[in-house]
Amino acid sequence: MASLQEELKAGIAAQQQGQQTQAIQILERVWQAATPGSSIHVQAQMYLIMAHQSCGQLEQALMLCQPLASSPIAQVQEWATQVLPQLRQDQDKRIPAATAPAATAPADPPSPTPSKRTRAAMGMKLAMAGIGGNLSLASGVTVSLLFGMVLVLVMGVFLISESENPALGLGASVVLTLIINAGVFFLSPWLMDWTQRWLYGTHWITLGELEHLSPETSQILQSVCAEKKLKMPRLGIIEDQNPTAFTYGSLPNSARLVVSRGLFTYLDEDEVATVYAHELGHIVHWDFAVMTLASTLVQITYLIYTFAHRAGRRGGSSKGKDALQAAAIAAYVFYIIGTYLVLYLSRTREYFADHFAAEVTGNPNALSRALVKIAYGIVEEGQRSKEPSRLLEGTRALGIYDAKAATSSGTAYRVASDTSKIGRVFLWDLFNPWAFWMELQSTHPLTGKRVRALSTYAEQLGLDIEFDMGRVVGEGRHLNKQRLYSHFFLDLLLYGAEFIGLAGGLILGLAAGTNPITFMLIGLGLGILAKTFIMYPNFGQAPQRDVLTLMSDPYASPLRGQPVRLDGRLIGRGDAGYKFGSDLKLQDKSGMLFLRYSSRFGPIGNFLFGMSQVKDLIDTQVGSTGWFRRSIAPWMDLIQLRTEGGRVINSYHRFWSFIFGGFFIVLGLVFNFLLLPTWV
Repeated sequence: MASLQEELKAGIAAQQQGQQTQAIQILERVWQAATPGSSIHVQAQMYLIMAHQSCGQLEQALMLCQPLASSPIAQVQEWATQVLPQLRQDQDKRIPAATAPAATAPADPPSPTPSKRTRAAMGMKLAMAGIGGNLSLASGVTVSLLFGMVLVLVMGVFLISESENPALGLGASVVLTLIINAGVFFLSPWLMDWTQRWLYGTHWITLGELEHLSPETSQILQSVCAEKKLKMPRLGIIEDQNPTAFTYGSLPNSARLVVSRGLFTYLDEDEVATVYAHELGHIVHWDFAVMTLASTLVQITYLIYTFAHRAGRRGGSSKGKDALQAAAIAAYVFYIIGTYLVLYLSRTREYFADHFAAEVTGNPNALSRALVKIAYGIVEEGQRSKEPSRLLEGTRALGIYDAKAATSSGTAYRVASDTSKIGRVFLWDLFNPWAFWMELQSTHPLTGKRVRALSTYAEQLGLDIEFDMGRVVGEGRHLNKQRLYSHFFLDLLLYGAEFIGLAGGLILGLAAGTNPITFMLIGLGLGILAKTFIMYPNFGQAPQRDVLTLMSDPYASPLRGQPVRLDGRLIGRGDAGYKFGSDLKLQDKSGMLFLRYSSRFGPIGNFLFGMSQVKDLIDTQVGSTGWFRRSIAPWMDLIQLRTEGGRVINSYHRFWSFIFGGFFIVLGLVFNFLLLPTWV
């Protein structure tokens, strides 16, 4: 703490002596290392604002100043509210640094954005060739296929059953499902209003109140609603600093558009306007209504599966039972296909809402910045809170941004001295085959793909591109394709190593003309062990890394762990809304990462660790060793934590895999030599 205090004094002295570049370097280092909310952290942030303002770096100064306007420290809040108007005025006028009046201090890291922030005229049409598919086609195909699957299943169940009234139970279930879903669909705005108010304290504001917060947003809302002949959506705000926005309702004229207070904290006015325009796009496209219909059809396929499966297990002829079981299998396959169709539709509608926002605002760059800043805000708020946000978890599928994906791009924005660092984080989104695989199971497109699409719109409008995705794509073309894809296909097999071991054992047993159970058990055990050694390789020579370096690795995998060492501060729990959670959040100078703990005593041990030890570990400086992985969200499977006080905490991710693998191998040998006769 003493060294940070001395560095802070040196940074303040450099700022006051006019050595702004040196001051920024020192103060940024102190700000990143200090505990969020501490006196040193706040002072470093305030003097950073002044240093950036003196250099004419107004975007960075604004980004740092906005969170202070809601500081719990009254003096800091008052200072920020006085400085913000001057910063915005300077930015609007583009006052040169030499003439811009500097702020004076009473007794989050920026990322520079080009000073030329031009935009095109509102309402210009933009081509979407090759971006996000076709929303009408996706909606039509999804709903048509789901209707077709439901019809085939219903007819199949009707025709194969031998009962006089075979489909009474099924028909009643389907009709009841339709009635309930229709009721929920039309009542959902009021049901959601009640749950939102109860869970998050949503309150409603008038258009005039929104105009006070963001005149540009109010203007766009009025313009779009007038042009599209829409009723103004009901406008809500949640008093939560985690930035998010979402829309819900049954029909366009009963839609609700809700944002959190954090949206206005972390985003500039033009960025807020594009977020509202994005949410308006969902209303204009009616996509929330299509999603409701598609989800209902998926539920019906599951009902048919349940009905056919249960009916096939009851009495009746062998032929009828076999036919019903076949129908059950078909229904379950259709249910899985339908689920992925709905996820595809959900991702497609996000691309089209982005496109709509770019067209009506003429400012795709602002939406690109908004997406990255929202991720940044989520990371920042996550560092200030010891418990994960209920709001982000509860609205994950509804929100403009998947909070699970915030760690990577939000971390890059937090420490970036130039936008190329953010671009490197997007390499994984654009080129890693795991990214495509994981995105199939996500409601949102990956951030890198959305920013790339928005950059394409900026090019069409003749605007300067703020995130040079062309350079990122060029760098991606030089990645080692063999390294990217050879491990990927092998790892896909390893995901099913246990089943491959079972099947291989069965084939070997039958081929050898002996007891196949022995070979199957041994194959299962070997499959578990093989998968374990790939997932958790030797960590004896784990290299030292920082979070941003790990995030920038385009070859990272969710299965093949990278042994690494990280030093940082534990800043809270990683389990959403669970006060006894055993997972942790580690922050180093470059970002934040989730650490997953595993007790040798299984879930009970995890619970006891979370209940008795995690609270004392929070806010301590630690060294950690583990296996880094990346999926939609990155994390590290913890091996060991070492505190400054010498305390050592071990985690046992491989323990039970070795136990079960060895157990099945031994059990197979026991079956072979002691219990079962030779297979004839």
